[in-house]
Amino acid sequence: MFANLLIILASSLVVIALFQRLRLPPVLGYLCVGLMIGPTAFNWVNESEELPDLAELGVVFLLFSLGLEFSLSKMLALRKVVFRLGSQQVLLTALLLGGLLMLLGLPATPALLLGAGLSLSSTAIVSKELGSLGEIFSSHGQNAIAVLLFQDVVAVLLLTLVPVFAGSSDQAWYWALPVTLGKTVVLFFGLLLASRWLLPRLFHEVAAARSPELFVLLALVIVLLTAWLTHLLGLSPALGAFLAGMLLGESHYRHQIEADIRPFRDILLGVFFVSIGMLIDLQLFASHGLLILGLTLGLLVIKGCVVALLVRWRGSDAETAWRSGLALAQGGEFCFALMALMQQNELMPAEIGGLLLAATFCSMLLTPLLLRAAPRIALRLHRKPNEEAKLEEISALNAGLHSHVVICGYGRVGQSIGRFLRHAQQPYIALDNDPVRVQEAGVSETCVHYGDSRRGELLVAVGLERARLLVIAVDQADIALLILKEARRFNPAVPILVRTRDDSQLTELKAAGASEVVPELLESSLMLASHALIMLGLPGQQVQDRVDQVRRDRYRLLHDFYPGAEDVEN
Repeated sequence: MFANLLIILASSLVVIALFQRLRLPPVLGYLCVGLMIGPTAFNWVNESEELPDLAELGVVFLLFSLGLEFSLSKMLALRKVVFRLGSQQVLLTALLLGGLLMLLGLPATPALLLGAGLSLSSTAIVSKELGSLGEIFSSHGQNAIAVLLFQDVVAVLLLTLVPVFAGSSDQAWYWALPVTLGKTVVLFFGLLLASRWLLPRLFHEVAAARSPELFVLLALVIVLLTAWLTHLLGLSPALGAFLAGMLLGESHYRHQIEADIRPFRDILLGVFFVSIGMLIDLQLFASHGLLILGLTLGLLVIKGCVVALLVRWRGSDAETAWRSGLALAQGGEFCFALMALMQQNELMPAEIGGLLLAATFCSMLLTPLLLRAAPRIALRLHRKPNEEAKLEEISALNAGLHSHVVICGYGRVGQSIGRFLRHAQQPYIALDNDPVRVQEAGVSETCVHYGDSRRGELLVAVGLERARLLVIAVDQADIALLILKEARRFNPAVPILVRTRDDSQLTELKAAGASEVVPELLESSLMLASHALIMLGLPGQQVQDRVDQVRRDRYRLLHDFYPGAEDVEN
């Protein structure tokens, strides 16, 4: 076990460093490591009974962290999405995929079980990527998380039903279903009582001791104890960890708990993705490459379209529908366990299982790239009539505005700029692609519109050609660059102010037409330095002159910076 773990971590270190240079998602790197060191490639890692258990802990820690982000009130607000959209997605996808498998010659019972297994998506990959992209609380992010939670319950039920249909269990399916659901309800209320009466007192006592070690130990014990209790009930440990995190999400210790378990989560989650990659037979790609490609595309298209149609049918806009579909289009890790169990019970031929496993793996491999490309894909896929109506409405509302300011991105920075403009009695229009934020801002402001600022026609609708200034206040430099290029197509003369986190793309933004680029981290460093000098007794005017000089030199003194280990995250 020690040698296996050493090989996994050393290989991951090299590959993830390379993927970071190439700006590729780390999840892809871990999956490729598993494929490379697995038994069908270099065969560096021997089979170990401890490795799957260790890998599963990564998902447990991930779901616990995700639960901390969702308070109980938020989850209750999502209950209709969890049970309605979740059940509709699983049922409809299982029937479609099961029917196709029956047409390929598989018996009805194994085909429907496999169809249900393939209807499940990857909780680990989708949660990880949505969190990395900051899209957990977007409309499509909440749809995806809600459906994934329902799928976790279904996964446990499917694993319970395999021995029943194989004739090796004494329990009938009509007993297995209510028993599983009953256990979930008991678990929820048990954790609810613990989170209300026991855990706050424990955390209070540990916090009073002012011992970081005790706090870390308590956080780890809670995660592992919850997973163990859930496992004893025959349910998914990850589901129990999510419920525990969700119930602790309203406590004062939420952020500290999340910070404490993050190192364990990231490393163990990497081991999990490596273990998934090791399950794939690399030789199948050489002998059945085109068939695997076809199965992968078929799975992505069927699942993505089913989810998109269901979300659209529920009344969401087309962009949210397609992005929800792209997030849930892949196969999931539970499908691997289900297929292995079906092969053990002789419900499925090994040849079909190998091909479906390879297709599921490929769909998981493509998911991080799909989620990053989802905004552009969704814009191409969803229909235009509603968009045109919205554009005409926005254009009509702002037709009389001249010499106004256009703000792209109405988050923390954009709202601060808006407040200053209001106080200065300067007219402005703000665009943001977060529907919740736009809805909240719309209660008191009429100048905030929903939309993707990368769309040139939307910039035209808010009067970019008549604007006095464009402020790009989005958090991601890559998106800011796309907005900047699109804005310059329609108005080459308007001054454009771009906010970035640092100056890593300063030259590129300037070359694309930015009038001024303000690196947020460097500006905050400058303010801290000036306050430090004043507190040390230097004359205020001397400090101000020095600050002005640094600004004139484009932060030249702050460019010579030695990055540390945490600067990638901050």
